[in-house]
Amino acid sequence: MSKPKVAIFKFSSCSGCQLVFLNCEEELLDIAEVVDIAYFVEGKRDNKPGPYDIGFVEGAISCPEEVSRIKEIREQCQTLVAIGSCAIHGGLQALKNWKSLEWVKREVYPQPELVSTLEWAQGIDDYVPVDAYLPGCPIDKGQLLEFIKSVLLGRTPNLRRHSVCMECKMKENVYVLVAGDVPCMGPVTVAGCGALCPSYGRGCYGCFGPMDDPNPEFLARIFEKKGLSNEDIVRQFRKITPNAEAFRRGAGIYE
Repeated sequence: MSKPKVAIFKFSSCSGCQLVFLNCEEELLDIAEVVDIAYFVEGKRDNKPGPYDIGFVEGAISCPEEVSRIKEIREQCQTLVAIGSCAIHGGLQALKNWKSLEWVKREVYPQPELVSTLEWAQGIDDYVPVDAYLPGCPIDKGQLLEFIKSVLLGRTPNLRRHSVCMECKMKENVYVLVAGDVPCMGPVTVAGCGALCPSYGRGCYGCFGPMDDPNPEFLARIFEKKGLSNEDIVRQFRKITPNAEAFRRGAGIYE
């Protein structure tokens, strides 16, 4: 029986989610025994052409050439998985979506006339159908391994869909938003990071994007009651995943 062919692709991103594959270390050897990592530019030289059984995609679509490339990849992959906040929501690059493109190019690049970029940075499902999502910035190693094992076993992956607040509760953390008046995105952000920032007394930055069925409007009102200005409330929702639909709703109340 042949091994499933796996491909790992990169678009506009920092490569952090790809590195999670390499950071699996001991588990990576076990993975390589049951799947054929056929294409992974970040981690190997002898990359093989498609088609592939599973394609993992990191990064946002922010350049014209990436639009045609993601469509080609979709055709090559039986199952397409968006990994990380950039591939799912557009990531940090999506901060440019609220500025004029010409202004962004002038502010960022010394020779803006040489830059070819789209007006908006978006997740890959704005261009092609996506079969599964692994949130994070970067993705969580445990959730990645759970997904791979589940696919091989033919079962539904057990991925966390509750909020970061639930992780704080399981770790017996003090709620920083309630007890410390620290602005925190935990109530609307999907779990997966282990409540890293709140565990050190800091507010959640929303790195993993929205949880299932969040209430960003209510959280925005809480921020207002805590004394945050309209501008600061908008900034709370426009950090790592500003283009996520739920976070756009939260920010939109105070724009």
